[in-house]
Amino acid sequence: MISLRPSRFDELGLRRALADRMLPLLVAAMAFLAALALAGWFGTAALSRHWREGAGAALTIQVPHAEASAARGDTDRLAAVLAVLLGTPGIASAHALSEQQLTDLLKPWLGADGIGGTDHLAMPIPAVIAVRLTDAAFDLTPLSRRLQAAAPGTLVEDHGLWIGRLTVLARSLQACAALALLLVAAVAAAVIAIATRAGLSTRRTAIEIVHGLGAADGYIAGRFAARATLLAAVGAAAGGLAALPILLALASLAAPFGGGPVADGNPVRDALQTLPAALWLALPCLPGAAAAIGFVTAQGTVRRWLRRLP
Repeated sequence: MISLRPSRFDELGLRRALADRMLPLLVAAMAFLAALALAGWFGTAALSRHWREGAGAALTIQVPHAEASAARGDTDRLAAVLAVLLGTPGIASAHALSEQQLTDLLKPWLGADGIGGTDHLAMPIPAVIAVRLTDAAFDLTPLSRRLQAAAPGTLVEDHGLWIGRLTVLARSLQACAALALLLVAAVAAAVIAIATRAGLSTRRTAIEIVHGLGAADGYIAGRFAARATLLAAVGAAAGGLAALPILLALASLAAPFGGGPVADGNPVRDALQTLPAALWLALPCLPGAAAAIGFVTAQGTVRRWLRRLP
């Protein structure tokens, strides 16, 4: 059968009912916010994982001075602790901080009063050993007993408190990002529903005529849904592209904190490498998600409106 209808014939006048300017612009704004929320989700997860792995594989060991001991005795205690550490499987490295390193670390906190005239600490402090583990799940109990036997009073700090606080903070930020995504999706659905209802009111007469001639509700809803799907997808693609420069700039700023590549004269390439791989997979899904929201929202809105027709 030969169809007499011209190609791309718009019998319902949807190009005028759902204009190709305002709706894509609003959806683009929602997609822009969604891209930032996704970046917050995946970026927080990546930074938190990097910090947890770094802090979880680090130990700080304090070797206090022995009571009434000479400097020779303190040196022997420190050497005994180092010998135990370096002879323990699972410890990648262990080195004692020098007096100057300890001074540099504590000087911002103690101020001039805590520093002697020779730029050294005016008070005795324990020797400090920085330890790196090969496995963050290393069992510290046997090691602590061996260190106590070698030098009584030795303290082992595993940074567990800070790791717990960091985990709570990361999960809270991810929850905020998820809430932002839900709000963006809800607002996008509301915008599409309002635009669809406005289009229905604009083309009410044409729709009533076509409906009276026997056009099924599914056909009319499908035409509106196809138009809304196209506009939503185009708007979301534009919003995702608009967010990309912002994401690259944020990735460039966050690179030093996440162990990212050091700038080598090409900040764009460094930022591209810093963005989480999961984010690169999620961003192309924005147009598809917006299209799905547009299709479902337009279908539901049109069908409810058509059921009210006499």
